[in-house]
Amino acid sequence: MAAAPRERSPFLGLLPLPERTAVVQALRTETVGGLVLLAAALVALVWVNTPWGSTYEQIRDFHFGIPALGLDLSVGHWTADGLLTIFFLVAGIELKRELVVGELRTPATAALPVVAAVCGMIVPAALYAVTAAAGGGSLDGWAVPMATDIAFALAVLAVISTHLPAALRAFLLTLAVVDDLGGILVIAIFFTSDLNFAALGGSFAGLVVFHALQRFRVRGWWWYVPLGVAIWALMYNGGVHATVAGVAMGLILRTTRDKDEPASPGERTSHVLHPISAGVAVPLFALFAAGVGVSATALGEVFTQPEPLGVVLGLVLGKTLGIFVGTYLAARYTRAQLNPDLAWADVFALAVLAGIGFTVALLIGELAFSDPSTTEHVKAAVLIGSLIAAALAAILVKRRNGIYRRLSEEEERDDDHDGIPDIYQRSGAAER
Repeated sequence: MAAAPRERSPFLGLLPLPERTAVVQALRTETVGGLVLLAAALVALVWVNTPWGSTYEQIRDFHFGIPALGLDLSVGHWTADGLLTIFFLVAGIELKRELVVGELRTPATAALPVVAAVCGMIVPAALYAVTAAAGGGSLDGWAVPMATDIAFALAVLAVISTHLPAALRAFLLTLAVVDDLGGILVIAIFFTSDLNFAALGGSFAGLVVFHALQRFRVRGWWWYVPLGVAIWALMYNGGVHATVAGVAMGLILRTTRDKDEPASPGERTSHVLHPISAGVAVPLFALFAAGVGVSATALGEVFTQPEPLGVVLGLVLGKTLGIFVGTYLAARYTRAQLNPDLAWADVFALAVLAGIGFTVALLIGELAFSDPSTTEHVKAAVLIGSLIAAALAAILVKRRNGIYRRLSEEEERDDDHDGIPDIYQRSGAAER
């Protein structure tokens, strides 16, 4: 007797309640932070294009620190190498959570978002390379259009007042988490300066101690904060971009609770640092990274020079094609089946939305080019490409917003006021 075919699992269907709760909490902070990020970018653009633009440059280039420890950095570098480490620490915790209890915990559930995200990194990089090579430009910026900025994407959704159901938001979050991992690997492998192996050895030794403290359940911020700062400083002096230290510590932090713990160390750290990351660290980085001169000539060069044009095409076309085609192929050849309440148009809209690359894209743009003029053009291209992607995504998402509102309201309804959405108390609801 032939075995019965295995049931296909729903893609973008109802999330398990614990996963839904974690996603909602994470994205609430990201949405607020995204609005602050958007405001910071606008301030930078306006500031640098006023008669007081020289003041912006003076503040950004002002140096301070401890020269004896190799930490005499400009304000711009402190935000990129220092504050942004907090962002990558939170990203590392989120990645660890996804790997342990989230969408990436099993190969079956991880396959689709991972394939989509990887295709969403490869296609933009390839499109940039083809564009740059065809125009005789530099291939150094191939990694710039690879990254999705989840905070900026959610800020766009907040501005246009959409009601995305939790599954769509979780898919976008998982894409961004894998994107962040790809960006971190690219920074660590391709954008390292001359290596100081003694400093790197000290940084890795610090990570070993950090892991031991976690393993033996040592508690108290006074252990971890000085150790974390030392790991970061040694990583910076070792020649590897200091943000890698943040994600390494995030991956080490334990995200599962012991029986006597109300929250895991990863949860507690994320709870404390997430608002700082989203509300302070990333906006300050944007403030000192997004300040580019805007003129008719500069805008024209974005679309005529091969490097910035490759970035725009990579973000707007490459991201969309990579994520949508990757998602379709993964769903076509795995057991995943699209939620019948949604359509492939919804996946396409999210793919377009993922073309908003800001924080990591600007960081890689600064690292990739040594010529200040090219760097400014590439940063302008990141802003323009993200703006185009945001506008197109807003149109697409708005057209489907009535369906999203109905699904979201159904997910949120709690007529018995017991704190658990009614949809999770019906027979046949997702496993809790």
